Amino acid sequence: MFIKTFTAAAVAAVMATAAIAQDKTGWPQEMTIGTASQGGTYFVYGNGFAGYISEALGLNATGEVTGGPVQNVTLVQTGDHLMGLVTMGPAFDAWNGKSELAPGLEHKDIRALFPMYQTPFQVIALKSSGITSVSDLAGKRVSVGPAGGTPGTYWPQFMAALGVEATVSNAGAADAAGQLTDGLIDAFAFAAGVPISAFAELAAQQDVVMFGFTPEEQAKVLEAFPAMAPLTIPAGTYAGHDYVQETVALWNFAVAHKDMPDSLAYEITKLALDNPDRMVQIHAAAKETLLENWSKNTFMPFHAGAVKYLEEKGQTVPDNLK
Repeated sequence: MFIKTFTAAAVAAVMATAAIAQDKTGWPQEMTIGTASQGGTYFVYGNGFAGYISEALGLNATGEVTGGPVQNVTLVQTGDHLMGLVTMGPAFDAWNGKSELAPGLEHKDIRALFPMYQTPFQVIALKSSGITSVSDLAGKRVSVGPAGGTPGTYWPQFMAALGVEATVSNAGAADAAGQLTDGLIDAFAFAAGVPISAFAELAAQQDVVMFGFTPEEQAKVLEAFPAMAPLTIPAGTYAGHDYVQETVALWNFAVAHKDMPDSLAYEITKLALDNPDRMVQIHAAAKETLLENWSKNTFMPFHAGAVKYLEEKGQTVPDNLK
């Protein structure tokens, strides 16, 4: 009896091992995730999640500094990166061949994996500057993050829609924060999941003011940019800044190339959405990395592996998103 039992257990173990090996068929030995500049939420979220993938799935995953969503979606489309973090506004433009980086190229090989969080648009300035609104940026020196990133794409458009003429420059989040401290710029207009680490560091070191849009500015921006949604940044999001900030935001998703193995896409999606407590340890913005937010994607097909996961969770994915 003991021998038979042992034999059955051994067979089961061999079968389980074979199943695991088969499940990883076609997986790459390593994988790069496109993030954004240091000091921004993408950098922290992407590198943290890459480490989680390496730990949980046994795949050597790393985050790479990039210009942000506009570049990430093209890097995934071309196959240079298997996975990237994108904001849905730039992703929608790229999907339709209107990417600033690759105009005319329809990015039809990208697939959604899972929702990340909303990206609010926010400005920080030294309190001594007297700047308290976007309209006050007229005639000022303003960094809008890296060229090709979400803030670098939209802040100039926002200011144009509001009739605000400023001297705009591009820099990574950490560099822009340093430029503000050194007086090389008057304000830093950015977009990232809150709390933005570069903003939090500035708030801890300098006497600063942060803001989004006034009600009048917000109404004009929402009318001019239908992809945006209103968002309230709660008081106390940043230590010592106990006031509400009204602004606009875009949703972020993790995306992959369509040729990512279905089993890998499934495991990555499952890892992110089955473990909310661990995701929040990576970055506080991941509190919105939840199953229920998958429907915030309205145009990009989900990867087949992600569809499998969502349907296992009882979600009905529309045909146009498969």
